Amino acid sequence: MNKQTMNKNLTHTIKLSLLSLAVASSFNVSANIGEDVSKAVKDSKVDVSLRYRVETVDQDGVSEDAMASTLKSRLTVTTGKVSNFSAKVEVDDVTAIGNDSYNSTVNGKTDYPTVADPEGSEVNQAYLQYSNDMLTATAGRQRIVLDDQRFVGGVAWRQNEQTYDGYRLQAKPIDGLTLDASYVYNVNRIFGEDSEKSDLHGDVILVNAKYAFNKQHALTVFNYSLEFDGAAAGTSSNTIGATYNGKFDLGGTGLAVKAGFANQEDAGDNPTSFEASYMVLEAMAKFKSFSVGGGYEVLGSDDGNVAFSTPLATLHKFQGFADKFLGTPADGIVDTYLKAATKVGPVGLSAAYHIYEADEGNDEYGSEINIAAGYKFNKQVSGLLKAASYSSDDYATDTTKVWFMVTANF
Repeated sequence: MNKQTMNKNLTHTIKLSLLSLAVASSFNVSANIGEDVSKAVKDSKVDVSLRYRVETVDQDGVSEDAMASTLKSRLTVTTGKVSNFSAKVEVDDVTAIGNDSYNSTVNGKTDYPTVADPEGSEVNQAYLQYSNDMLTATAGRQRIVLDDQRFVGGVAWRQNEQTYDGYRLQAKPIDGLTLDASYVYNVNRIFGEDSEKSDLHGDVILVNAKYAFNKQHALTVFNYSLEFDGAAAGTSSNTIGATYNGKFDLGGTGLAVKAGFANQEDAGDNPTSFEASYMVLEAMAKFKSFSVGGGYEVLGSDDGNVAFSTPLATLHKFQGFADKFLGTPADGIVDTYLKAATKVGPVGLSAAYHIYEADEGNDEYGSEINIAAGYKFNKQVSGLLKAASYSSDDYATDTTKVWFMVTANF
């Protein structure tokens, strides 16, 4: 989509949102509708976000090293409420600043490693929302982030965020219970509108229920039905699972525990019949000045043919920053990891070490080291420096990635 077309679409979306608000306001029992609309205009806000990032990639088997210097500019307009209705429109632009020696997946520079941050402008969110103390209903293009994003997320690490076209209902019928259900007919992926992989069309139903017993313990159950059309039908699946998150006080030392299990089967027009399981166990001990812990995560395989997959997840958060396992290998994957974090003055530091193995068979995929340092200059501006080094054994190739990023929010 060129910028002229995008602007027309944005104008159309804004007009539609304003029209919807006007229609909604007609049902308001307020004696003075004009005052409600006037207040909604005053309560509206405009947010601007800028994120500049340099990403370098040195990958064995690819002839050139990549360097991507990109700027994401975001403009967000959120209206005030009229009879509990509001609207939001958010536009993103990704531009290469200086060095563009990288394979963005659409620029044809295949001699370089992939950095999936293609240039382009698009409407990131555009929705109408109704909300009160108990219920929130959203219709349109929106951000959907469930739990820790292991199964459904926004992939916000990439410059072009993943968002969802559809309808979402969130409810809190009783204290401690949160219900979340969505119907999605299209997933706007990170690859931009010039890519053949830009969209995932289909019928996606996301059901999530969380009950917090208290501030320390919560149980989440979920059912995610992904039925995709066309070439993506091979990734259609139905996943049912549960996750427990708990916090314990052990004599002044905090212990955070996560345990989860899920079962996945083929769904829709998937030509392959399979069944695979997922499991995670994680414990983090939190001391006064640092935290340390580890975990064990398994994405299982059905006899080495098809493995458990999470195509809507924010995958960069899991199985290492190097992103070598964005697609689960057919033999599945076992990720055993250690993590640590601390703060030195105003600088937050973290590190992780991963060992990757196959769930089926005896392959040892490799290992990875991740480090990160973050600094907040003020309330609006923050910086991040991080690196990943993947050492290959039986899967992929040695890869080193380094990022430098500055984010400003106004």
